[in-house]
Amino acid sequence: MARDVWKPNVTVAAVMERDGRFLMIEERAQGELVLNQPAGHWEPDESLVEACVREALEESGHDFRPRALVGIYRAWAAPEEVIYLRFAFAGEVGERDPRRSLDQGIVRSLWLTAQEVRDSQARHRSPLVLRCVEDYLAGRRYPLELLTHLG
Repeated sequence: MARDVWKPNVTVAAVMERDGRFLMIEERAQGELVLNQPAGHWEPDESLVEACVREALEESGHDFRPRALVGIYRAWAAPEEVIYLRFAFAGEVGERDPRRSLDQGIVRSLWLTAQEVRDSQARHRSPLVLRCVEDYLAGRRYPLELLTHLG
């Protein structure tokens, strides 16, 4: 990767917890089935919070209302040599709309305990999956007012 032009991909992720279980997405990535939080890329003309709401709905079929920022993470992904900047949010999870189809590549959603998330680490799309859950369990919550969206 040319270091003179550094353009990280900004992504959002929803850490969705209900009754001690975390909503995970099983999806196809680079020909393999992997686990991830509902997550995706930030699009133009939306705030980070709006992006997280949209991605959670598109990938899980659940309404999601972010209430706090869990963390901001930088990660590098091989073999593409892409830098990701992830904003992970915690919040309120609504019911799943059974009429809603999930994004292409999403196989299913499943609710896992924290231990099941840890035990499935070899299948995670990136190390950020577990790190976000661990930060959530450690009580990391930052006010959404930390984020300013002008325009």
